[in-house]
Amino acid sequence: MSNKSKVTMAVTILASSFWLSGCGLFGGEEKKEIDPPKDVSLVEDESSLKETETETNGEEKPATDGEEGAIESKTVKTELYLIDKSGYVVPQTMELPKSEAVAKQALDYLVDNGPVTDKLPNGFRAVIPADTQISVNIKDGVAVADFSPEFKNYQKEDELKILQAITWTLTQFDSVDKIQMRINGEDISEMPVNGTPIDENISRSSGINIDTSDVVDISNTKALTVYYVGGDEEYTYYVPVTRRISETVSDNVTAVIQELTKSPSGSNLQTGFMSDVALLDEPKVAEGKVSLNFNENILGSFKEKKVSQEVLDALVLSLTEQKGIESVEVQVQGSADVLNEEGKKLSEPVVRPEKVNTGSF
Repeated sequence: MSNKSKVTMAVTILASSFWLSGCGLFGGEEKKEIDPPKDVSLVEDESSLKETETETNGEEKPATDGEEGAIESKTVKTELYLIDKSGYVVPQTMELPKSEAVAKQALDYLVDNGPVTDKLPNGFRAVIPADTQISVNIKDGVAVADFSPEFKNYQKEDELKILQAITWTLTQFDSVDKIQMRINGEDISEMPVNGTPIDENISRSSGINIDTSDVVDISNTKALTVYYVGGDEEYTYYVPVTRRISETVSDNVTAVIQELTKSPSGSNLQTGFMSDVALLDEPKVAEGKVSLNFNENILGSFKEKKVSQEVLDALVLSLTEQKGIESVEVQVQGSADVLNEEGKKLSEPVVRPEKVNTGSF
């Protein structure tokens, strides 16, 4: 499961050789934050989930969302994994009514023709078939999602996307590492329409938007999830894509950066990384921080030594998917004298945001 921290992140769109550029990152007393967005942002959120139980009929048992005590806010920011017009499973952070059973509520908002209908961004659609009733029981890091028989009413081409959307929506919560699935109270080992196998415990390590276009023998590979930019000039957002790399690769950090220098083949996804961006030294990981020393091609502005927003965003999101990495320190040719797009010095490591894609629709 990805490491999480409270921070704000954004992407802005400018015409450039990258197709995109944006605002930069700026320092705080303890964390780096990302400037307020024009289109896409990643914002601070307090939601964490303790063990939550619901009966099969959908009635909720008491649970606590966030710190124990009175609920102060009427809404909570929640990531919903939806399908965009290009067929990618994409997180969209929305303000949902405060609930004691936030995991169940998150899945309820994935149901077609359900409460998410009026909140959907243009070109997006819900993933779970209409009229599906859901209960969620969380214990010891495993969320058991139980669906009514209506869950079977989907097109087979959506099957893997539905499985990924449910998995990534539930595993955003701190108390959920893995999920199990049931239909009408019965455990299932495969999806009901096209027979996609379901592991005993599904997690984010299973991947999302899996790209195997460059893979000859998948049996000798491992998963690596990186973030690209999708959408169009009116609305852009981050899209996680799981690539397959050789299982013999031991340096996942360098592998992430290499994957970021190329967009998935045959897709409309973009990357802010130039193809000649490279590390000058081996990455150093210590106490949750990875230190990177890039060549000058990481810079969006060579003269002013500025790194573009989307490069920093994609870098932090992708690297913090790796176990043990919580923050990213950027140097260029051995110098920490690097600026963001606003001209502010990147003097401290940048941490991952709590939620992804929080722009207004």
